[in-house]
Amino acid sequence: MVVIEKDVHPRFHIGESLLPFNLPLFEQLGVADQIERIGMPKWGVDFFSPAHQCSVTFQFGDAWDKSLPSSFQVRRSELDHILIQNASAKGAHVQEGWRVTELDLHHDRGVVVTAKDQTGGQRHWCARFLVDASGRETMVATKLGLKDRNRNHESAAVYGHFTGAVRQEGRAEGNISIFWFDQGWFWFIPLADGTTSIGAVCSPEYLKTRGTDVTTFFHQMIARAPALAERLADATLTGPAIATGNYSYRARSMVGRNYLLVGDAYAFIDPVFSTGVYLAMNSAFQAAEAVTTVLRQPRNATRALALFSDNVQRGMDRFSWFIYRMNRPALRDLFMNPRNVLRLREAVLAMLSGDVFRPSPVHFRLLIFKALYYAKALAR
Repeated sequence: MVVIEKDVHPRFHIGESLLPFNLPLFEQLGVADQIERIGMPKWGVDFFSPAHQCSVTFQFGDAWDKSLPSSFQVRRSELDHILIQNASAKGAHVQEGWRVTELDLHHDRGVVVTAKDQTGGQRHWCARFLVDASGRETMVATKLGLKDRNRNHESAAVYGHFTGAVRQEGRAEGNISIFWFDQGWFWFIPLADGTTSIGAVCSPEYLKTRGTDVTTFFHQMIARAPALAERLADATLTGPAIATGNYSYRARSMVGRNYLLVGDAYAFIDPVFSTGVYLAMNSAFQAAEAVTTVLRQPRNATRALALFSDNVQRGMDRFSWFIYRMNRPALRDLFMNPRNVLRLREAVLAMLSGDVFRPSPVHFRLLIFKALYYAKALAR
């Protein structure tokens, strides 16, 4: 197996908050101890709503499955470096610093990948099967014209890192905090080295109104969320803010005859529940099983790829239903006034923990929760 990576690790990447259901995957990879060493323990999620003039904390330990009460916040440069080193140690031929420039998905021998290194040197690799894990580069989806902006939930993001941000006290220090404001929401992710990742997710239209440089606009956005601004009053932005538009997208297909897409190469949805790393890792684990079947049992290839696609999309859709409605008053009301009637609060916490793929009584409770949402939305 060859892994072609355009960057040389460690390198900067956004997406620092992990879900509890990431942890069993790290155990299977044999890197759990390394992740713990670089991580800030994350025991819950704090939601701040100016419309409700209050905050609510959800503890992962109160979820349906009590066996995974915490997770971690991590610097992605460190996490990704651990993972790619582990791949190399387990036998993958890792080629860093090679940017893929061309894909031939219809070659007689399977797939041909052409890449160039940082000096302009060029190489070709031939493979029976391609796993596209190119993230927001979306190599295959872009080449085949499969990538669509997510019309259900268009979004953009502005983010940066701060020192000196005020955190929660005690065990809650590592909690991720979500701050709503009129144009969207902010994330507040404490990292182990004292730095805090802050980002705003808003509509692309709102981002286009900035009329100034990105960093100034970012500070103006923060001022619109008083609870967040208070915690950043004496904090310092460590570098220029970064903006990215066209944040949410999905490909129209996840699999082909000799390829499949994992993680952000297939889709990215609003990160309000920190789903990005977990969805990418979970889809990669399921992809490994599908590709093994394709290569060793070709007669079962079509069924294996269809099963992979269905499973990944089903879990993503369970997250998406909530994400698409997080800025709607009815869902905010339910989140800011949590009740555990029929164990609905435990079910929502299970979803926030990442328990969306395996068979579980949680899914029936989430259907009840959705019914409550529609009733509340209609009443409003």
